Amino acid sequence: MDQKTTADEDLLFELRDGIGRVTFNRPQARNAFTFAMYERLSRICEQANGDRAVKVLVLQGAGDKAFASGTDINQFRAFKSPQDALEYESRIDRVQTALEQCRVPTIAAINGACTGGGAGIAACCDLRIGTRSTRMGFPIARTLGNCLSMSSISRLTALIGPARVKDLIFTARLVGAEEAAAIGLLNEVVEDLAALKQRADELAAIVAANAPLTLSATKQALARLMRRLTREEGEDLILMCYMSRDFREGMDAFLNKRPPQWRGE
Repeated sequence: MDQKTTADEDLLFELRDGIGRVTFNRPQARNAFTFAMYERLSRICEQANGDRAVKVLVLQGAGDKAFASGTDINQFRAFKSPQDALEYESRIDRVQTALEQCRVPTIAAINGACTGGGAGIAACCDLRIGTRSTRMGFPIARTLGNCLSMSSISRLTALIGPARVKDLIFTARLVGAEEAAAIGLLNEVVEDLAALKQRADELAAIVAANAPLTLSATKQALARLMRRLTREEGEDLILMCYMSRDFREGMDAFLNKRPPQWRGE
């Protein structure tokens, strides 16, 4: 038997009755993503594209604290060159696009924190269910001082509109479940984690039983309607943030649990 990799343990996949369950399995780190986890998620999407036994994917976080809290900050410590920043955003864009364009419908079952890259993953899913404890947002303006890629901004704007994107990013606030549902970040809200698991299973079963070509045609039609700018068209913005002193300051402050001192350079 092949030895499991760390990514296999940190991101679990199970297929049963046509429903593929993806679990972000780092509860001790609020399910923050390593680069290996991003790659494994992309491979699971590729598997779903080629395996007709997969009818729907359900994404969820292990534990009761978070869906996913974004990229593990330690992954940024090795950043030294402009290419490091561009390759990181290229990786994220490639994985998120694989999830967004996955052949089968995708459901994000969100409990607790869903922030940064985790909220980006949720935004790529077709349906999103939350609980009363769900908190969603992109607090990068008070944490790392980085930015979303052009494709991520485009995707989020199509979902909730430019005014709300500015509100979330400018204030760096997290929105609760009711507000998230009101602005389109969530499709529905249930009471707690137990109800979330039950509702995700129910919804997945409903979707899995429906005509796959109808679902696929609908996904593809909406994708054609929402063509967006590419990540490459915003590379200057990525470099402005990731190569800045502020980004280094944000990382150091975050890791040392102190408020960052922004300089705008």
